[in-house]
Amino acid sequence: MKIVITGASRGIGGAIKSCYQENGHSVIGTSTKGAGDLAPLDVSEPSAFSALSAATSDTPVDLLVCNAGIYLDQNEDMATGYDADMWARMMAVNVTGVFQTVQTLLPNLKAAGGKVAIISSQMGSSTQAKGTSLIYRVSKAAALNLGFNLSTALKPEGIAVGIYHPGWVQTDMGGSSADITVEESVAGLMREFDTLSLKTTGCFRTWDGRNHAI
Repeated sequence: MKIVITGASRGIGGAIKSCYQENGHSVIGTSTKGAGDLAPLDVSEPSAFSALSAATSDTPVDLLVCNAGIYLDQNEDMATGYDADMWARMMAVNVTGVFQTVQTLLPNLKAAGGKVAIISSQMGSSTQAKGTSLIYRVSKAAALNLGFNLSTALKPEGIAVGIYHPGWVQTDMGGSSADITVEESVAGLMREFDTLSLKTTGCFRTWDGRNHAI
């Protein structure tokens, strides 16, 4: 398969990239600045997507994993936190960046009848409205809704779209006290990507194969 993974410099994205490469697949991974075999892509910058288009050219893409994301508001408070610049930055990366990645690679996905996997979070579910990390929760809810709409828009093109909660993972973002290892999360996510089809397009699933409440 030909696979594109955004946010592949470390954590979940980096591990997904390594696993697919070890299994013999051709992978283009991206990171904000690009380094080594990673293509540069700052998903918050609209002008950056021309480089992604050039890197993929007219190659059919079987799987796009929209993994790039940021979580900047862990310690914000209602009285003085959540400034407008933080809102703009996180929404640009976690939502607009997902859409522009899919939009840029749409010809490649059409050529392959490919799949799109959007890494969202259970924190975007209405069942997890805990009144903390407001921007992150709202951005992941928006990414979830975007995934639902893309699944409808792209189904006639033969492109399946799935949205996934990767678990609370022991990464720089999740912290060392998180529930599961990167390896556990990635193994589960890859199983889910493999089973995604037009019959299941629009699903919101957990890393371990459960349907998640919206």
